[in-house]
Amino acid sequence: MLQLENITKRFGPVVANHRVTLEVGPGEVLALLGENGAGKTTLVSILYGLYAPDEGRIFLEGREVRIPSPRAAQRLGIALVPQHPELIEAHSVAENLALGLDLPAFFSRGALVRRLRDLLRDHPLGVDLEAPVGRLSAGEKQRVELLRALLNRPKVLILDEPTSVLAPQEAEGLFQEVRRLKGMGMAVIFISHKLEEVLAIADRIAVLRGGEKVGEVRRGEADKDLLVRLMVGRSVAPPPKAPPPGEEVVLEVQDLLVPRHGFPLQGVSFTLRAGEVLGVAGVAGSGQTELLEALAGLRPYRGEVRFLGKPLPKDPARLFSLGIAHIPEERAMGVVGGMSVAENLALRTYRSYARGGFLDYRRLEQDTQGFIAQYGIKTPSPRTPVRFLSGGNVQKVILARELRGGPKLLLAMHPTYGVDVGAAEEVHGRILDLVRQGAAVLLVSEDLDEILSLSHRVAALYHGRLVGPLPREEADRERLGRMMTEGRA
Repeated sequence: MLQLENITKRFGPVVANHRVTLEVGPGEVLALLGENGAGKTTLVSILYGLYAPDEGRIFLEGREVRIPSPRAAQRLGIALVPQHPELIEAHSVAENLALGLDLPAFFSRGALVRRLRDLLRDHPLGVDLEAPVGRLSAGEKQRVELLRALLNRPKVLILDEPTSVLAPQEAEGLFQEVRRLKGMGMAVIFISHKLEEVLAIADRIAVLRGGEKVGEVRRGEADKDLLVRLMVGRSVAPPPKAPPPGEEVVLEVQDLLVPRHGFPLQGVSFTLRAGEVLGVAGVAGSGQTELLEALAGLRPYRGEVRFLGKPLPKDPARLFSLGIAHIPEERAMGVVGGMSVAENLALRTYRSYARGGFLDYRRLEQDTQGFIAQYGIKTPSPRTPVRFLSGGNVQKVILARELRGGPKLLLAMHPTYGVDVGAAEEVHGRILDLVRQGAAVLLVSEDLDEILSLSHRVAALYHGRLVGPLPREEADRERLGRMMTEGRA
């Protein structure tokens, strides 16, 4: 169906892809694995017409093709569900879906919604067609992107980290859809860092490292350890257990209410002690975003919240100065894409680099080199704009900035979203280092294994209400899944 032959792409001195050859046939799922910065996103961008290869050829159904733009890719029957949703947030779900349809010049909103409901009747991933996209969670936006891609009935579907913010039940719905599409003869390229998912859904698995293909195996010949060694060149150990928490209460939340579209976040109460990790799961759109953004000073709320016994300020800058760090749900919220790596690392502390009303760039870039080495940020230089980094390396920039100085409270949402297994190991290690130093961590994640491996207590949000917390020893994936989807422990 689709074949890439010796694809090479350079960005100045950086070689993003070097003589990569891949193929995927009709009714086949090809998984593409690799570290952050391994070249996966560049390869996908070439397939979707966002970049032109410097060398190599692309064949579709045996015919050589050129893909100068996303519109050309769509006409050829290639659809992409991007890692970061690219939707018009001021428009409704239905209006965003309509952008991919061939509609008459005059079409009423009601007729549009009725037609979309007919088209989507058999799809397992349901969405509220009339909801404004700007009010949706990251997981809900990702479902809209998937549905928009499928409405065009493509021959080749590229899924770039499609389950990063989906709950297990939602992910299983996606897998059922992928199997259905595979049975219809569609070719699927599945990019993921979740090895269990790759082993569950892929027919073949190709691994990139440093821009080159370093291996390709059939699913029956692969296991997690082999794939990890191909990706990062070594085995990865599970995170060590965190020590028991202390007695000091760091965060007290009582009867928190946060207005939102759909079910408001209401009646949420919990405490968080020094050296404790409280893991919160939930199906996308259950209130996780609202909870963390309210505590981070980004949303208005009602209720009582106290930090180290004092009322919590509602100013993000003031919160950071008190020792509260925030890893946001979406990386785009945590960086300024047009600014350099060095400037993004200084967004919280730029005053410390001020001299005579100007930033001391020499000292800033010297400090940045230390963070680049410490966090393994892959960037050509401290002056490189963040928008040119891979998603996982952008996440490392956010982590380096937020964790500098050792916060007393970390509000972390999807801290390993879109990062490879080696980088996830590093992130987990840094979170546990904070915990050993006495920091409290509120960890919101839809990766249940992450929650169960790091947390002392676990809870779930269901329709805006908190279920739990429970001691980690009393929870497993099945029980946590019930808490997320049925609202009962």
